[in-house]
Amino acid sequence: MSERLVVIGGDATGMSAASQARRLRTPEELEIVVFERGHFASYSACGIPYWVGGEVQDRDSLIARTPDEHRARDIDLRMRTEVLELDIEGRRVRSRDLESGAETWTGYDKLVIATGATPIRPPLAGIDAPGVHGVQTLDDGQALIDTLESSPGRRAVVVGAGYIGVEMAEAFIHRGYEVTLINRSAEPMATLDPDMGVLIQKAMEDMGIRVVCDAEVTAIHTDEAGRVRAVATADAEFAADVVVLGIGVRPATDLARAAGLPLGASGGLLTDLAMRVHGHENIWAGGDCVEVLDLVSGVQRHIPLGTHANKHGQIIGSGIGGEYATFPGVVGTAVSKVCDLEVARTGLREKDAAAVGLQFVTVIIESTSRSGYFPGAALMTVKMIAERRTGRLLGVQIVGREGAGKRIDIAAVALTARMTVEQMTALDLGYAPPFSPVWDPVLVAARKAVSAVRRLG
Repeated sequence: MSERLVVIGGDATGMSAASQARRLRTPEELEIVVFERGHFASYSACGIPYWVGGEVQDRDSLIARTPDEHRARDIDLRMRTEVLELDIEGRRVRSRDLESGAETWTGYDKLVIATGATPIRPPLAGIDAPGVHGVQTLDDGQALIDTLESSPGRRAVVVGAGYIGVEMAEAFIHRGYEVTLINRSAEPMATLDPDMGVLIQKAMEDMGIRVVCDAEVTAIHTDEAGRVRAVATADAEFAADVVVLGIGVRPATDLARAAGLPLGASGGLLTDLAMRVHGHENIWAGGDCVEVLDLVSGVQRHIPLGTHANKHGQIIGSGIGGEYATFPGVVGTAVSKVCDLEVARTGLREKDAAAVGLQFVTVIIESTSRSGYFPGAALMTVKMIAERRTGRLLGVQIVGREGAGKRIDIAAVALTARMTVEQMTALDLGYAPPFSPVWDPVLVAARKAVSAVRRLG
C-alpha cells in the first residue's frame, strides 16, 4: 500500500530528503509532496552575497535543480505554497496557495519539517521601509538586487558583523559602494574571541569599510517617500541608500511550537540521531530549524549552516527510504571572507569552554601561508584552545590571507577525533614551499599549546 511523505520546505534539507527518499522508494511505494512558499527550490543560499557582489554573474547558477527537474522525478513540488498549520493527531497539514489564496488540507503518513531559519528583525521604527533588506533566501537576494539597480545612491549600511554582515560588506565594496558596518558587540565576528575579532576590524577598516562597534541601532529613518535614508544609533546617524540586516537568525519553528513539538533552549526542534523528532516516530526535522549536538562541549546548539542541512536531508531521506543513517553531531566549523581576508573557526571559544566548566590554555601564533621565501607568502594568525590537564584540543580560530581559511579543516578533523594537541604535532601533513612552511601554522600553534599545557600542569 502506498504511503505519502509530506515535506515542508523546498531547499537544502527538504529537497535532499525528498530526493534521497525517491531514490530508495518508487512512486508506487511512496508519494512525495513538497510545499515551498518561495519562488525557488534547491539553491545555494550561501552564494547569495557573491551574486549580489557580482562575483557570481547568474542567479540560476545558484540553483542545483529546478522545480520541473524535481517533478520529472515524481516529486510533487508545490511552489508558492505556505503551510499554515500542523495537525499532528490527524496527520495532516493545512496549506495556502499564495497566488490564489486557496487553502487545502493534505494528509501524510510521514512528515519532514525543513522550515529553515528566519532573519532577526528588531521592532524598530522604519525597519520595514523600502530599501531595508534581510538576506536569507534567493527571493531576498533578488529583492536586494532590484533595489540596487533602481536606486542611484551608493551608500550602504550593514547592521550586524556576523557571517552575513561581513560577506555583504564585501559585496557592496565590489559594487563600489561606500560601506558602513554597525555592530552591537565590541568587535566584529562574535563567533570568534575578541582578540581575533580585533584583527578583522583592522583589516576591514584598511579596505575602506567604516566599522562602528559598541553601537546599537535605534531606528531606521526614511525620506518623504518612505524610503530608507539613514540608520540611527544612540550617538550618530549614518546616511544610507540601502540597508542590509545581518543581525542573525532564529529557528523558523512557529508551526512546530503551535503543534506542541519539542523545542530546545534556542527554539530549535529536538531530534534523535536519525533526525526523528523526539516522541514522534513519523516526523523528521533538519537544517536550520533544529538544534544539534556539539561534540566538543556536549550541549545542544543551534548552528545554521548549509553543510549540516544537506547532511540532515540525506539522513532523513535514507531513514524514510528504509535504510539506516545517523547524524552524530558537529564541532562548529565555519569559514568566511571579506575581500582577501579569510576567517575560520571550529570548536569552542574561550567563553564557550568556560560556560561548560572546562579549564583551558590558549595560545596565539603568527606564521605564513607558504615558506617565507616563496613568492605570495601571506601572514596568518592562529589561536588554539586546549583543555588544561589533558591537552585535548577544544577550538581553533584563524585569520589571514590566501591559504588561511581551509586550514581550519585540519583542526575540525582533530576535534572530531578528540585528539590532544600533542597528538596533533605528529600529524603527517603535506609540505612543499608553495603550499606551507615546513611546520604548518596549525602545527606551530599545536606545539606552543603543548608547552602551555605542560607548564600549567
